[in-house]
Amino acid sequence: MKIINVVGARPNFMKMAPIIEAMNRHPGRIEHLLVHTGQHYDQKMSQAFFDDLGMPVPDIDLGIGSGSHAEQTGRIMIAFEKVCEEHRPELVVVVGDVNSTMACTITAKKLGIKVAHVEAGLRSRDMSMPEEINRLCTDVLCDYLFTTDRIADRNLEREGVPPERIFFVGNVMIDTLLKHRAMAAKLGLLAQYGLQRGGYATLTLHRPSNVDDPAIFAGIMQAITTIAREIPIIFPIHPRTRKTLENSPFTIHDSQLILTEPLGYLEFLHLNMNAKLVLTDSGGLQEETTVLGIPCITMRANTERPITCEVGTNVLVGNDPAAILAAARPILAGETVSGRVPELWDGHAAERIVDILLKSAAESKIDAEAQRR
Repeated sequence: MKIINVVGARPNFMKMAPIIEAMNRHPGRIEHLLVHTGQHYDQKMSQAFFDDLGMPVPDIDLGIGSGSHAEQTGRIMIAFEKVCEEHRPELVVVVGDVNSTMACTITAKKLGIKVAHVEAGLRSRDMSMPEEINRLCTDVLCDYLFTTDRIADRNLEREGVPPERIFFVGNVMIDTLLKHRAMAAKLGLLAQYGLQRGGYATLTLHRPSNVDDPAIFAGIMQAITTIAREIPIIFPIHPRTRKTLENSPFTIHDSQLILTEPLGYLEFLHLNMNAKLVLTDSGGLQEETTVLGIPCITMRANTERPITCEVGTNVLVGNDPAAILAAARPILAGETVSGRVPELWDGHAAERIVDILLKSAAESKIDAEAQRR
């Protein structure tokens, strides 16, 4: 079975690493290539992930880089079509919800190649999010839809996806977290930053809806710096956010907000697993904090991962400064946040995915042989 695995942006690396590891256990049955589209091309935001996760160097790097959504998607499709025509895979595996996910799905399907989507069925119902458009376009085309929770299953069923294409397997990003948690725990970053376990918070902030509007950004930062007067906050700042901050009159000098360059996966996992609180507008951190049992305040009006709010430690607050502060105060005061780990978030999702693909390939081979007879 010849497979092309696609990664494009930072979160994809965490999701693809355990899948590649599971495929490598079947060298006689699976031949796979790793294609990096280069949607995220910054050395600190991409290469560090390959180093930390022990992933092989990509077999093919398309080097697409930045651009508008249309420019980036178009360049990926043109370049990926050539890869598919040269290597003729039987299956393309895409993960997540970035432009690379959608672009490579469309390209493969138009060439008659089957596609598997890992992390299918997640829905925010917010069409202002480019990721939601990518998710919808990808899922309607894919042959294998691998879901992280039962909510995603129901989303796909309501959209008319045949049940035989939906496979509840768990969360591959949690596979990566559980595998690397002990390794991350050994790092010495707390001493490096002068922090105490449970005595600081971490922050990620990068979504256009939060950082592109100066007024909204200033309001969020006002809440963040207020919190940072009570507790240190480690802020690995995204290039997009750094640019906004540099062009803003806002000052952070009277708070305990510690800005750093983007961190590697293990470094940031180490900081998050020892934090008192995580503030974020990303998707993956909502899931990671749920498994780690760390309170998470998500600065978004909606989430495509509602399971983290239903059973985990996540709370949605939008970008209103008062709501951010209201959610943080009880945590800072020592009130605990209870949660539990969702079903099948057990570190074996990638194994289930590969087992399903191999079983399907074997059944297809039997059917083909029967037809020839």
